[in-house]
Amino acid sequence: MCEEMIMYKKKPYMTIALIVINTLVFILLEFIGDTEDASFMISHGGMYPPDILEHMQIWRFFTSMFLHFGFLHLLNNMVLLGAAGVIVEDAMGHIAFTVLYLLSGIAGSVLSFAGMIKTDDYAVAAGASGAIFGLIGALVWIVIANKGQYKDLTKKGMIFMIILMLAYGFSTNGVDNFGHVGGLAAGFVISIVYYRKKRYN
Repeated sequence: MCEEMIMYKKKPYMTIALIVINTLVFILLEFIGDTEDASFMISHGGMYPPDILEHMQIWRFFTSMFLHFGFLHLLNNMVLLGAAGVIVEDAMGHIAFTVLYLLSGIAGSVLSFAGMIKTDDYAVAAGASGAIFGLIGALVWIVIANKGQYKDLTKKGMIFMIILMLAYGFSTNGVDNFGHVGGLAAGFVISIVYYRKKRYN
């Protein structure tokens, strides 16, 4: 029991670092321009299919996850990152958490790109939500691996939360649902590989 309590109190260094990085990037971009302007966001790393198709700027799959359209977009994502990140980082460890976060974000960007190509409806995509949905996907597997409950999280509660989040996205204009689904699926699959249920005496 003592060992479990100590592990639970580990500092979420990477969660904090990611929140700081996202916030600093936002402040810098706001200082030099307008984060709600699509052209400005494209010129500073937003994911825009024509730039990837015509100029092979695949790095945009990575950079776009650190950009946000305005303060409310940043605030919403950072609150969710803080809430989910603390739990996932505690469960998986600093390195696995970071790998999962980044790969989920990239996967979300890639599926967002594919969705725009398929629908022939191009838009600028940016934000950490794909990576954050990856954390949600990881939480689902962590709960499943712990027989339906992990700390205060239950399988039914996680499913209900995902349904609400996706329903909100699909019913709201301007939400990158392909990116959310891509991040969610990637986080679930990656967590199967990286998460090992801790056993205590």
